[in-house]
Amino acid sequence: MDFHTEFKPITIQPQEIEGKSFEVIDEEFGEHSFTEEQYPIVQRVIHASADFELGRSLVFHPKAIEAGIQAVRSGKIVYADVQMVQAGVSKPRIEKFGGKVKVYISDQDVIEEAKRLNTTRAIISVRKALEECDGGIFAIGNAPTALLELIRLVKEGVAKPGLIIGLPVGFISAAESKEELAKLDVPFITNVGRKGGSTVTVAALNAISILAEKA
Repeated sequence: MDFHTEFKPITIQPQEIEGKSFEVIDEEFGEHSFTEEQYPIVQRVIHASADFELGRSLVFHPKAIEAGIQAVRSGKIVYADVQMVQAGVSKPRIEKFGGKVKVYISDQDVIEEAKRLNTTRAIISVRKALEECDGGIFAIGNAPTALLELIRLVKEGVAKPGLIIGLPVGFISAAESKEELAKLDVPFITNVGRKGGSTVTVAALNAISILAEKA
């Protein structure tokens, strides 16, 4: 192997790379049953993960896209379960309509309350979010316990989210929490199985905000 060969980087603009990536996704994904409104979310999840199986596993409430667009355009708060989701979201598109992306997992009062109740910070942060995120988007990509707590609060009539993006990753309770979410009669985007994570949650949320901007 000749290590002295000159390396020539690919000189393609980011938008062109993204466009070509979507062309590859469309070609390889093939026929599907997603609606015209749902498919842009599927595209971006696959683009973020390079995982077609994950894309095919996505499940949508019939009103999910409409509800997400309405929440963004109404300036509702976006709750993120962890900083990674907050960091990845395109905030200008959310803030353009008066919204904000909030995360409470590391707030001192959340930490202290979790210790006092001997429970997880994820659970306490969801409870805190209800104070200002009513009608907003709950984006959960990391903590199944946060999603399960939100589901409990929805069932009790305490929480009234505009949209739940529930895509936590993991081996403990992740798949089960998403199964429970899919039973709710509230707008949701989720998937079947253990796969998920902050990156794909961000991708779904950004896709919604792009659709809101175009609406």
